[in-house]
Amino acid sequence: MATSKAGAPIWIAQLEQPPSAKSKAAGIADPLGFSSGGAGPVSKKQNKDAKVQPRKPPTPEEMDTLKLKKAWEVALAPVKGLPMTAIMMYMSGNSLQIFSIMMVFMAFKNPLVGLMNTNTAFERFQTQGNAGQILQTKLVYVAMQVLALAVGIWKINAMGLLPTTRSDWLMWEVQREPLEYAIPGL
Repeated sequence: MATSKAGAPIWIAQLEQPPSAKSKAAGIADPLGFSSGGAGPVSKKQNKDAKVQPRKPPTPEEMDTLKLKKAWEVALAPVKGLPMTAIMMYMSGNSLQIFSIMMVFMAFKNPLVGLMNTNTAFERFQTQGNAGQILQTKLVYVAMQVLALAVGIWKINAMGLLPTTRSDWLMWEVQREPLEYAIPGL
């Protein structure tokens, strides 16, 4: 392992004495928080000396806008996991195995729990000023949960568990009366 003159590893010396700053190309603006005073980034000592302006509290309109954006994120969250759920269901196959049964169970449980908790998911975002807009996000949230349920229904139909063919209902059909009888002869 390479060491410096003082016996410490080279990487420690490089941490203590960083390389000199490279020359800046003309026309490129400094990034936020970077002082162009020539000494590189703003040091901790300069930060302590500078007067820190207190941040203004947001106005109620700004808070309503922010809450509405967060409500839309919550409303669209169920649909973000649907492609992965659909791929997992497709890959698990159509036979009755423990993995496919667990996938179908989760495909029904999560949207149903989400539908039951719709109001609690949005109560922290609702104010007097944005009640109508929150109602729209709730409707989108319910639509996304119904879409997630549709993926579960697609899977149980692919597994053959939905009674969609005539042969699934033969027990309730009346038996046909034959028009002729054939009697075997000797």
